[in-house]
Amino acid sequence: MQLRKNSDTTKALPTEIFDVLVGFKEEEKIEQKKRASQRSLAARRAIERHQEEKVLAHDIDDEFWFDDI
Repeated sequence: MQLRKNSDTTKALPTEIFDVLVGFKEEEKIEQKKRASQRSLAARRAIERHQEEKVLAHDIDDEFWFDDI
């Protein structure tokens, strides 16, 4: 009887270890996706900011203001 209990435990242990490793890899993938998403968002914001600065620089250019006079 004691031998059977030990046998069940030794079979369950590798399964638990595998589950932990798979869970860890899944969490790692999720974190990588989050970091990639944050980088993409930061890049998109930087591009938008650059475009806005370009438009504003053109709009406040001295020559632009005096074209109508």
